[in-house]
Amino acid sequence: MIDTRLPSTLGLAPILIVEDEPKLGQLLIDYLQAAGYKTHLIDNGNDVLSYVRQHVPSLVLLDLMLPGIDGLTLCRDIRQFSDVPVIMVTAKIEEIDRLSGLELGADDYICKPYSPREVVARVKAILKRCYPPARDPQPAVNTGLQLDEAQFRVSYNQTSLDLTAAEFRLLKALSAHPGQVLSRESLLDNLYDDYRIVTDRTVDSHIKNLRRKLESFAPEKNFIRAVYGMGYRWEG
Repeated sequence: MIDTRLPSTLGLAPILIVEDEPKLGQLLIDYLQAAGYKTHLIDNGNDVLSYVRQHVPSLVLLDLMLPGIDGLTLCRDIRQFSDVPVIMVTAKIEEIDRLSGLELGADDYICKPYSPREVVARVKAILKRCYPPARDPQPAVNTGLQLDEAQFRVSYNQTSLDLTAAEFRLLKALSAHPGQVLSRESLLDNLYDDYRIVTDRTVDSHIKNLRRKLESFAPEKNFIRAVYGMGYRWEG
């Protein structure tokens, strides 16, 4: 089953960024904080283990080449006492380096130069998997709408409709939060379960197709309403 619930940063400990290049460290801070995450930066390898033991971050973005203890050694040592998710960040792209990091317990591997948006996407994906929110009731079920996740199909008042996987995930995210405006960015988080880079227009295109299909349920009913400059709201 694919989890398409909206990720929440509430209650998460800071993300630990271990990066000795000041500009890259600040870039990661800016993008992660813009996505709603708290962060803490360490610029050398010697202070990492004590911080992880004392503060237990929600995730570690760990550069491979560091002054003091190197990233591979740190990853191995962290795994001796903690299951905190670790993403290795490095300029070394040789396969042996990637395998070494993963074999020592890293959850993912990003090579420089990287897109900061890709880093944020991978962080979100790992945090969503490691810290799933409590399941909420599905208010939409009580309004005649039922979702079949196994077949990506939806029915409304006993009328069935086939949707694409992306359309189904958008419908699930919207209908699970009736009356609430969901931004395009939050909907993008629910659209795909890989690390592809997509634009806000991708959401608009899928919403347009989804609306057209929902019209077969009730042509006079406006299931999804656009809120200018903000996103979309489920009114079904």
